[in-house]
Amino acid sequence: MSYEIAFVFILMGAFLLVLALELVRPDTAALSAMALLMLTGVLEPRSAVQGFANPATLTVAAMFVLSAGLLKTGAVNFVAELLGGFFERNFWLGLVGMMAVIGVVSGFINNTAAVAIFLPLVLRAANQAGVSPSKLLMPLSFASMFGGVCTLIGTSTNILVNSIAVERGLPAFGMFEFAPLGLAIFAVGSVYLIFAVAFLIPERRKARAENLTEDFGMGPYLTDVELRPQASSVGRPFGECPLHEESDLEVLAVFRAGRRLTELNPDTLLRAGDVLRVRCDVRRMREIQERSGLMILGAGRRLDDRDLTSAEGTLVEAVIAPNSDLAGETLGEVRFLKDYNANILAIGRRGQIVHASLDRVRLGPGDTLLLHVAPENINDLKRDANFVVAAEVEFSRPEAAERRAKLWPAVAIVFGVVVAAATGVVSILTAAIAGAVAMILLGIVRADEAYREAIDWQVVFLLAGVLSLGLALRETGGADLLARLIREYLGAYGPTAVLSAIFFLAFMMTNVISNNASAAILAPIAITLAESMQIDSRPFLMAVTFAASLAFMTPIGYQTNTFIYGPGRYRFSDFMKVGTPLNLILWLLATLLIPVIWPFAG
Repeated sequence: MSYEIAFVFILMGAFLLVLALELVRPDTAALSAMALLMLTGVLEPRSAVQGFANPATLTVAAMFVLSAGLLKTGAVNFVAELLGGFFERNFWLGLVGMMAVIGVVSGFINNTAAVAIFLPLVLRAANQAGVSPSKLLMPLSFASMFGGVCTLIGTSTNILVNSIAVERGLPAFGMFEFAPLGLAIFAVGSVYLIFAVAFLIPERRKARAENLTEDFGMGPYLTDVELRPQASSVGRPFGECPLHEESDLEVLAVFRAGRRLTELNPDTLLRAGDVLRVRCDVRRMREIQERSGLMILGAGRRLDDRDLTSAEGTLVEAVIAPNSDLAGETLGEVRFLKDYNANILAIGRRGQIVHASLDRVRLGPGDTLLLHVAPENINDLKRDANFVVAAEVEFSRPEAAERRAKLWPAVAIVFGVVVAAATGVVSILTAAIAGAVAMILLGIVRADEAYREAIDWQVVFLLAGVLSLGLALRETGGADLLARLIREYLGAYGPTAVLSAIFFLAFMMTNVISNNASAAILAPIAITLAESMQIDSRPFLMAVTFAASLAFMTPIGYQTNTFIYGPGRYRFSDFMKVGTPLNLILWLLATLLIPVIWPFAG
């Protein structure tokens, strides 16, 4: 084994370990691997950075713009709202309708964005049906993955493997070439999910919670206190109130003579008799009141959404997006009150609700925040790519009224891209870029929005980085070595056994690391293995492509799972319990069907 091969294997192992342990962001890990390949001379700089000009990277970036056009014109919202009628008639009809609709939508736009649109609807539908949202959010995520594997543009993984195949001189994938197996997976997976909803998926989140404060268990953490004449805060500006120095205590509002102070600012002088509405552990508040001259009112009466909703503030449940810039930041570093004019009341994560020491909590994708925010700032939160507003109290979601007239042009553009690529008039890269440009020229998506909001740069840089790692594996001979080892151990059992092993390895990898990273590493090995066995590489590539996008066993393997992790109050074990049988069923299904749909003989 040469030095270059050994180094690439060590680097690949370290890369997979870093991703599995979530030590750094996936795009950072991928770019670090690219840099090391250049610094050590394993790849020439020109070769190492080819990923940025790769058709897969550029196509995925353009597809993000196309997805944004459908989202901003309200096309997806319109479809999502129609589902409400299904749930009103019958819960099971609504469940099937939800999976079918999210599957179709995810076949043509980014499925994480689609799940973000459907999330508020599903929470509302679950509440109306008296069903725990946990029963619906996991099927929502899984069904979006079923839909994503049905078309070439349904997921970036399909586009990535297609690009790797074309670079090796193989025929490009067709737009709907994935559909026969994809639809079979959709059908079998949907039947399994109906069974899982009935028997396997736990009710982690309360069904028909009356309000967000109840849902987040805020009863013991919200109360009103009155300033007594001897209180240390009396006569002092609100900004210098000694209570601000207390850890785990936030003043949400001040009432004077029964009326909320609407012009509250740091210079407002506090008076005896003022009532402060605070977030604090009420048990600890009893200790504070003795030394601070306070009095808890109403014998610690539990407050609810109505007490926290007014013209000055309302409650919002916001989810940290999978690729949020806030991931890894503590709440103290983010400064929500200053940057977003919002107070954080609680955090939902990994099946638990966190109420204490919030400033020290390090945010992660899928965390759900209960915010008390000024109404005029709600739209700012909704426009911020770091969040998805999942639920709010007495405030309607913003309409894309100014772009409604462009809904059909946006749909026409996406339809044109699909038809042009499916019929072979132009390549998928050409069609996607032309469609993205059309979206911008027609004002459906502004150029600054395309750069700032639409394109997920973390995915783009991740793709560029992992492509360099796959290239190094191929050019150093590492792919040949791994292919030879697999052939020696499994070749005697026939190509179907090898295909089954590739599928198993791919879905095990993608459950702990990025789907794109799994595909970029395994696709070159699959091609080399097929060539060495003198069979068509199509079946092996399909095994990699499908398996890399079917991550059901963990909440970290796929972005949509991460996204619904917090809102569903799921535990890690819930994904193992529900997802493991599903992955094994689809493994068996793919092993049986792939050789039939894509014969080894070519």
